[in-house]
Amino acid sequence: MKNLYLLRHAKSSWDDPGLADHDRPLAPRGRRAVKRMAEYLREAKVSPELVLCSSATRTRQTLDRIRPALDADAFVEVEADLYGADADSLLRRLRRVPDTTGSVLVIGHNPGMQDLALELSNGGAALGRVRETFPTCALATVEVPAERWADIEPGSAKLVGLVVPKELAR
Repeated sequence: MKNLYLLRHAKSSWDDPGLADHDRPLAPRGRRAVKRMAEYLREAKVSPELVLCSSATRTRQTLDRIRPALDADAFVEVEADLYGADADSLLRRLRRVPDTTGSVLVIGHNPGMQDLALELSNGGAALGRVRETFPTCALATVEVPAERWADIEPGSAKLVGLVVPKELAR
């Protein structure tokens, strides 16, 4: 069994209309939300062995703010190809994860993150909620019944959780 965590970046700022999308930072609301998410990750003992993060400023800032809540041994890869990646691209990337890695956290963007969660899942407690929405800084937990990441197939997993910052204690 593999554990996959899909974290959409926190809310980004639109204060500078001349800034390229890739370079937009977190908004104050996003910084507050990611603080709550980091507390949740710590309390829930979410400890991915590998973190794959988009190269966009807002995803890297999301990572920076949750990093202290993660296991210090987690290996982090920031990848330009994850910026704006669709579900198929994300799935291709996951299939290249070493088989010895039991859990992966992907920090990315919608619609790719939501689409991947839905594409992989054939059921699970959070499936209906993810169909409705996948807000900024939401964390989906997917259980993948595979020994090898290369064997992940659409419809093979269970979407067992969705955590949204506004539902967490302030």
